[in-house]
Amino acid sequence: MQNFHFILGLFFMVAATCRAAPSVSLLSNTQLDANGIFFVSYDGVVNVNSFQLSGVLTYDNWQYAAWYTASRTAVLARRQLPSGAWTDLQLPHQLSTNDSHNVIALGVSPADGKIHVALDCHSTQVYYTSSEAGLATSGASWIASRFGAITNTIGTLNVGSTITYPQFVVTPDNLLQFVFRSGISGDGATQLAEYSAGTWTNVGSWASATGTYTSTNGVTSTARNLYIHGFTYRLSKAHVTGTWREQNSAVSCSSGGLTNHDTTYFYSEDKGRTWKNSAATLIGTSGSNPVNVNTAGIIVDSLNADHGLMNQESQDVDSTGQIHAIISYVPGRFTQCVTDYAANRTSFARPFHVFRSANGTFTKMEIPFALNAVGRSQIVLDKDDNAYVVLPYVRIVTASKASGWTDWTLAYDGVAQGLNAFGEVTVDRARVTSSGVLSILYQLTSSGTTPSAVKVIDFNLNG
Repeated sequence: MQNFHFILGLFFMVAATCRAAPSVSLLSNTQLDANGIFFVSYDGVVNVNSFQLSGVLTYDNWQYAAWYTASRTAVLARRQLPSGAWTDLQLPHQLSTNDSHNVIALGVSPADGKIHVALDCHSTQVYYTSSEAGLATSGASWIASRFGAITNTIGTLNVGSTITYPQFVVTPDNLLQFVFRSGISGDGATQLAEYSAGTWTNVGSWASATGTYTSTNGVTSTARNLYIHGFTYRLSKAHVTGTWREQNSAVSCSSGGLTNHDTTYFYSEDKGRTWKNSAATLIGTSGSNPVNVNTAGIIVDSLNADHGLMNQESQDVDSTGQIHAIISYVPGRFTQCVTDYAANRTSFARPFHVFRSANGTFTKMEIPFALNAVGRSQIVLDKDDNAYVVLPYVRIVTASKASGWTDWTLAYDGVAQGLNAFGEVTVDRARVTSSGVLSILYQLTSSGTTPSAVKVIDFNLNG
């Protein structure tokens, strides 16, 4: 009997070891610029925001990064992977205003190897340029003259004068798409354009401001915008999670809160032309019948506008085609009414992992680590679908697929390591996919408008 219990004990020890959360290994921490521009607005800094999506980007065997230096000039840099030296160039454009939403987004069109850059817009005109063909793969000299003139159109496509949150994504058949919001916060539409044969064309709005929302306190709002956590292709589908931001501030219990509510999910099987909810019901057509707040079957986690729910966190899709998102808010055990979203989120906000199972059900699980920040977190999945979440200040927590993503563990603590990161970070999702390395773009904290260093820190993902 003693032998039996000993063997049984060993079994459980081995089983626990097999279910252990994945770890990360630090590879390098490289300074890109000792004097990145620094100012705080909307609780963020312009060089590292969650919604930036591609401020650091791998394509082929090159990695690219973008930021504004202390002179306000837009800088692009590249290095040859895995460990080449960074080289930078300055674009002929300076940041127009101290607004942390005016980020730089990068993309590459696989068909012609052009590098695309969209920048410096927050409900204003966009600034755009693209490189000569083949620059993303040729290794030609890294100089500004290889980029075209900066325009307020996307190529020849006029996208209007109220553009925010530019993002580039690549379709499964290697077309480049441009995702952006037109209009303003609380009254905007989410739009899609596509680059093919050297030309940008409009696909149209796929999430609109229309419809009527009535809050739990009985107040009605008739305008809003959808803030998305990402636009992610996997297994021929484009997956989108997001949250609605209402225009009428009275839908929240306090004017100091946020009017964000509910987590939504829907997907497209035809590169963003038509959209289906989780039950595979057709719910919208881009350009003519976009999704709106009253569209059936898109809410996958219901939450009213009283909890400081953050917009534009992050998402990823696992190898079976199931969506995973990070959301964060102040749970009801702390308060049922957020009265100061910045202070209350810093004191009480918690991140949650929301994911879909193959049977169509959604699970929400609290990650047992406080944010201690206003801002957002980033989720990536490795090749085995283990989850890695980068919390503010470069704190990396992980969970294994084997555990059902329940064994959340702190794998790296940037605070304890003295990184002095400001808060939110931007991650290179393409490099995770191509080589299992997580590159994180971050900026050192500072005060006022004193410049600070912009860095890239790299980790091996040990799933």
